[in-house]
Amino acid sequence: MEQLVYFFGSLMFFLALGIPISLVLVLCSIVLMYAGGAWDVMTIPNIMVDGANNFPLMAIPFFVFAGEIMAAGGLSKRVVQLAQLLIGRVKGGLGYAAILASVIFAGLMGSSVGEAAALGGLLLPMMTQVGYNPGRAGGIIASGAILGPIIPPSTNFIILGSTVSLSVTKLFMIGLFPGFLLGVGLMVVWWFVVRKDGYTETITFTREEALAILKDASPAFLLPVLLLGGIRFGVFTPTEGGAFAAVFAIFVCMVYYRELSFRELLRVSAAAARTTAVVMLIVATATAVGYFITMAQIPRHIVTLFSGLIDSPNLLLLVIMMFLLVAGMVMDLTPNVLIFAPVFYPLIQQAGIDPYHFGLLFILNLGIGVITPPVGTVLYVVCGIGNIKIGELVAKMMPFIIVEVIILFLLVFFPKLSLIPLGWLM
Repeated sequence: MEQLVYFFGSLMFFLALGIPISLVLVLCSIVLMYAGGAWDVMTIPNIMVDGANNFPLMAIPFFVFAGEIMAAGGLSKRVVQLAQLLIGRVKGGLGYAAILASVIFAGLMGSSVGEAAALGGLLLPMMTQVGYNPGRAGGIIASGAILGPIIPPSTNFIILGSTVSLSVTKLFMIGLFPGFLLGVGLMVVWWFVVRKDGYTETITFTREEALAILKDASPAFLLPVLLLGGIRFGVFTPTEGGAFAAVFAIFVCMVYYRELSFRELLRVSAAAARTTAVVMLIVATATAVGYFITMAQIPRHIVTLFSGLIDSPNLLLLVIMMFLLVAGMVMDLTPNVLIFAPVFYPLIQQAGIDPYHFGLLFILNLGIGVITPPVGTVLYVVCGIGNIKIGELVAKMMPFIIVEVIILFLLVFFPKLSLIPLGWLM
């Protein structure tokens, strides 16, 4: 139990100092190593190398690369146009289009920050131009961005699967229906917002424009179908699917659209490499923390601490979800997954909770964290793009956050909402 205090105490202390998360994880590893009396300066570097040398994690750079190409190569604006065509005729059409575009984007990029940046850059100027409140416009884009970690291909499901030895394919499939449920929930809230705020704008296209949009946006629909179909039916693994997505994106943007030059491809490659480096550094340092957490038997201490709740799975899930909601407010999604998944999975296995259902709840809960202050990365992306004050953004997006939390707890108490669709898909 002493090691548990050392871990959480050092984690909170270093985070409070504003130290970058990767360095915080290294410092926590040093504290745990020193407290455990196993001092060896080469232990942490060796574990970090082993942690990054993981075949399933190779899918991450491929999906990041594909997402960067799609954002730079013209696919983003075509997805937005398609969403406007499909749902823009109703009042408040731009808001509905933003939600639908978030669903489509989630099936292309798998990243909440990338989704918020791409959609924010395209839609925020259009929404403010027709009279939307900037905070409300930013709020719908930010709240839709949490679909990125839920709807496959999600890089966070890949990290979770490799961390606790779960099938990434099953994790992908269990995220589909709840992701669509979140999209519907956001649309219901937007229906009330439109009437409260008095938005009346609609978007219409001529027949020729509609046909052109459908033709141009067809690759945006084709990629998720080919990708998920290929993974589901064993044509390729999630890692090979990431490589397929990258090659598909290059072909579409350089050959079909001809909007991505070779020089631009090199710039995009560099940006994807930087993003991947950040993620993999966090993975490596979190692996070191995980090693010392295991050596200190912290998962066993957690099981002992919650042992009174093991016979009440719903109550146990409720307590864990409340803890993760707070954790998501102070730390980003990826390090939370890497730190707390190995801690909580032994506990939920003893309680007889389905590991894939818990994986869905885990990622959805921490996904909500990326749109909540003080460390919500998506908030700062949207504020920067739209020049919105963070207080105004949080206040105007609160109805969307509330409905997402409600859906989270619906899934907690009604696990069949995720498990029955998973049975159909698998």
